[in-house]
Amino acid sequence: MSKVCEITGKTAIVGNHVSHSNIKTKRKFYPNLQTKRFFIPEENRYITLKVSAQGLRTINKKGISECLKEAREKGYLKK
Repeated sequence: MSKVCEITGKTAIVGNHVSHSNIKTKRKFYPNLQTKRFFIPEENRYITLKVSAQGLRTINKKGISECLKEAREKGYLKK
């Protein structure tokens, strides 16, 4: 499973390690992902999602049903 948020679509970005002597080497910045279980009252079932911290805030604000609908429209969620 890849390191992608299923609600916001956040993925890893590329940057540089910068040493004290200013030598730059490539590195990756990964999103803060957690595996969480959410209850969907309309379907009366649970769903497990891999979401970022920002995705959790979005779910708290809009609600799980609205977020799932938007994620499916944008193609982040294939279920």
